[in-house]
Amino acid sequence: MLGSRCLALTTVSPATPAEDLETAKSVAAALGAAHLLVDVDELAIDGYASNPTNRCFFCKDNLFTVAAAEAARRGLAAVLDGANLDDLADHRPGLHAAAAHGVRHPLVEAGFSKPDIRAASHALGLPTWDRPASPCLSSRFPYGTRITAERLAQVAAAERFLRAQGLRELRVRHHEHTARLEVPVADMPRLLAPGVREAVVQELKRLGFAYVALDLQGFRSGSLNETLAAPETRRAGG
Repeated sequence: MLGSRCLALTTVSPATPAEDLETAKSVAAALGAAHLLVDVDELAIDGYASNPTNRCFFCKDNLFTVAAAEAARRGLAAVLDGANLDDLADHRPGLHAAAAHGVRHPLVEAGFSKPDIRAASHALGLPTWDRPASPCLSSRFPYGTRITAERLAQVAAAERFLRAQGLRELRVRHHEHTARLEVPVADMPRLLAPGVREAVVQELKRLGFAYVALDLQGFRSGSLNETLAAPETRRAGG
């Protein structure tokens, strides 16, 4: 263990899923790692709330600015993040921010892909080894759709309700008045079961959506990148 030579840092904002924050806290505690929580307001960053295709650059630039300042204050040698080999082929504007701040990617340097990380995590007994990917809530909005604290809370509440129905991997995509639900094809019968479908529709309408639609293609990470022009950007996580 690196002890005082290592610090886990998590920024907390309206775009941070509450479940992710709790997971970060529990894993840090289980590992005995020092864990710093820093409140940020990403919506106040110029260029972020308008949700351009490089929105993640503004978020990561802010994150790495905070991390670099804390590293300097504590005399830590480097800022590290969790990017892996699979991320290098994705639409990841945040990697440009990382490069600008001199952030290192130890998993990339070690040649780890996402399956490698899951296998290693399982071998180490980490409870998060098979946890579904969970990007920030802003990734639920089509590019160009303005992101607000109210809309982020709306998505968070909708996804929380779906998880309460026993769904584990899902996204609620926010298309203005419409909630487009993505779940794995194998989980669609659970969502459409008598009583569940009606409860989901009622709750999402209560949250402010006029329409609730099920995406028949099923869950796929980064589906909102399918509208981007370059084919190589369509596999981005989100």
